Amino acid sequence: MKDILLQPNDYVGVSFWLLSAAMSAATLFFFMERDRAVGKWKTSLSVAALVTGISAIHYFYMRNVWVVTGESPTTYRYIDWFLTVPLQITEFFLILSAVTTVRGALFWKLLFASLAMLLLGYFGEIHIMNVWLAFILSTSAWLYIIYEIFAGEAGRINANKGSRASQKAFAALRAIVTFGWAIYPVGYVVGYTGAGSEEWLNSIYNLADFVNKIAFGVVIWAAATSYTESTK
Repeated sequence: MKDILLQPNDYVGVSFWLLSAAMSAATLFFFMERDRAVGKWKTSLSVAALVTGISAIHYFYMRNVWVVTGESPTTYRYIDWFLTVPLQITEFFLILSAVTTVRGALFWKLLFASLAMLLLGYFGEIHIMNVWLAFILSTSAWLYIIYEIFAGEAGRINANKGSRASQKAFAALRAIVTFGWAIYPVGYVVGYTGAGSEEWLNSIYNLADFVNKIAFGVVIWAAATSYTESTK
């Protein structure tokens, strides 16, 4: 039994444990704060809560896989990402929809790019595709998303039609997708260059999830509550 308990020097295991608790707390907070929002901002807060809630469930499993086996919970992690990343992409669409009419095609473009990014990354990590070819193609899909939210249709709608609250939220989410999501390829490279290890790979991925899911939700909460206050 001693061998399968969390050890004080297992810093990666501790990070898994912290994330499972933090995701659970964030989920409760976002759902409780939903009543403070108005209109479509309620939906945005619900999506933020779903993102952290789904991650909390998966982190309970991932922490056990790590503590018991010492191996990366790759499949659990990607199942989590396949559910939560499209939800995060949906937030861009919801923020824009809260202030203007948005073409459905924009949503599908962003969704397809996010799924391609994840699928290619997964193929590389489970070695059914060359690790670096998968990395290049996956990164290309991420860069397309960045283009779309800065210079593409989404970026133009935000600049021309967005309210002050929506523009502030959009800019913050855009920064997270640009800089926060950049942590994931760093983890991938460190984990697969030989200079890194599974410990580094999982530590960096866990840090990225903290920034990109909990901070992501806090941005939505801040925009939703500020918009509500400004309409009173």
